[in-house]
Amino acid sequence: MASAHKPRSGSLQFWPRSRAKSSKPRVRSWAKQNESKPLAFIGYKAGMAHVMIKDNKPTSPTKGETIFMPVTIIECPAIKITSSRFYKNTNSGQKLVSEILSEKLDKYLKRKINIPKKQKATIPSPEDYDEVRILVNTQPNKLSTGKKKPELMEISLGGKKEDQLKFIKEHEGKDIIINDIFEENELTDIHAVTKGKGFQGPVKRFGISLRSHKSEKTIRGPGSLGPWKGQTHIMWKVAHAGQTGYHTRTEHNKQIIKISDNPEELNPKGGIKHYGVIKNTAIMIKGSIPGAKKRLIVITKPIRPKKTPEKEKSIIENIILK
Repeated sequence: MASAHKPRSGSLQFWPRSRAKSSKPRVRSWAKQNESKPLAFIGYKAGMAHVMIKDNKPTSPTKGETIFMPVTIIECPAIKITSSRFYKNTNSGQKLVSEILSEKLDKYLKRKINIPKKQKATIPSPEDYDEVRILVNTQPNKLSTGKKKPELMEISLGGKKEDQLKFIKEHEGKDIIINDIFEENELTDIHAVTKGKGFQGPVKRFGISLRSHKSEKTIRGPGSLGPWKGQTHIMWKVAHAGQTGYHTRTEHNKQIIKISDNPEELNPKGGIKHYGVIKNTAIMIKGSIPGAKKRLIVITKPIRPKKTPEKEKSIIENIILK
């Protein structure tokens, strides 16, 4: 049997291989944008399908022909603003100056936070803050997965602070949909937590090869732990058993193939296996993305976009659901 070719299994780019603290991924940095609107959206991974699409790349050998393309379906129900957070730039980083809860909060938020009866905070003066961010909540009652507890996440806004405050006042208490933030054929960054595989050995964890059947002690272990002298210290680069999967990962420049407002064209008979029926607006992302079904996915504006993105929109001729 031929050995599997897995060049990235031992990559030190992904280190440490520790469990994520939560199934909700953490976004460490945000892209810069002049337009005052959220720089991210929240969705739930429904599953994969494949489409027959017309190739529009000018340098492709199959330009103008119908090709096969795997896509990932992410259901994106509307989100709402829970609170506004005002930050001040200091020498030690950004400092939270004030937080103001929205006047119209849904009842199901009581499952997540304690809602005060009276509002104490007020909007600070423009000199006291440099940036405004929003804390948004998902609406699990719009999903068919049976989830009841909403998720909260802080999202950065583009534009100047005056425009950011104006956006919050216009959308307070209203639904924010993904069509307001992203467009078809746009590039995005996907933040997700991968599937958890538990405690695994070095063969599965790092892709090292099996040793000879005449090897001493072990076959599925590393061939060397280091030099003979100084064995009290073992290099951290040596492949060992440990946690595999359930890591926070980011994939850059994933293309949005389609934003579908019609759930009927994405629902196979009986719904998607291990997920359910899609009821809201959903997007199709080219290729696969990390995470299991029903897991929360954060879609952000690209932090390092390609210099020459594709300008022509992809023409989908047929959607084949799995």
